[in-house]
Amino acid sequence: MDEQRGPQDGLLTTLTERFEADRTHLRSVAYRMLGSLSEAEDAVQEGWIRASRADISGVQNLGGWLTTVVARVCLNMLRSRQTRREDPLDVQAPAVEADREGGLDPEQEALMADSVGLALLVVLDTLSPAERLAFVLHDMFAVPFDEIAPLMERTPATARQLASRARRKVQGSTPLPEADLERKRQVADAFLAATRGGDFEALVTLLHPDVVLRADKAVGPTPAAIFLSGGATVAKAAMAAMGRARYTGIALVDGMAGLAMAPLGQLRLVLKFTVADGLITEIDVIAEPEIVSGIEVAVLAA
Repeated sequence: MDEQRGPQDGLLTTLTERFEADRTHLRSVAYRMLGSLSEAEDAVQEGWIRASRADISGVQNLGGWLTTVVARVCLNMLRSRQTRREDPLDVQAPAVEADREGGLDPEQEALMADSVGLALLVVLDTLSPAERLAFVLHDMFAVPFDEIAPLMERTPATARQLASRARRKVQGSTPLPEADLERKRQVADAFLAATRGGDFEALVTLLHPDVVLRADKAVGPTPAAIFLSGGATVAKAAMAAMGRARYTGIALVDGMAGLAMAPLGQLRLVLKFTVADGLITEIDVIAEPEIVSGIEVAVLAA
């Protein structure tokens, strides 16, 4: 009896050791697939349950196999998940804040989002489950298409097409020459850094003295649209939005350098900048869901 169980026990020990060694990698895969740290943890745990019950005697590449197990779990979760974009979310107090007592660390969630890129998470959230799987596994983790295809019951050629389609969405398009785009990116990046850091003086130096800010009625805190003018006035308003800045990142917004606020990877608000001579002259803050849903957000590469 013990002799029959011995080899299987050894395989389980090997599997356990490899799983623990790869846990961080598996969580990274799951997070990019799902856009939520708590769901990623659930997927990794479910992956372990499935892996521990499987016959691994014929598995040659244990690390790659574990990646595909977790990816399949994520694919199933994406297919069964009700679209989170339809769920209401207060842009002033992202839902992740409410989960502090439930064990989800909003700081850890924000750091994870920053490490991946908020704009990328926004785009990934617009992809179909198959597109997301193909792009994440191939472009971000170098998994061959012939290993990706069986997960979605497609051919390798189809998996390649799905990744290519996703890649085009991630990259987006821009009407600006590269030099102009880079200058506007630097301004947007500096605006975000000053807002996150609460650096009022640095923010004022980025704004034209006669800068105007327009915010639609969905931005809040009042139910009416907002119009502000003057560098100091606009800077004070930006300082009041420091809480939002944690969930905001640089992005291509309709082909222009801007900012996107996306708690849990769900686009809720965008900032569009008009820049002249290195200074911000106009800021448009858009949060109306029907307008935001029509805005193209893509990754703004450094």
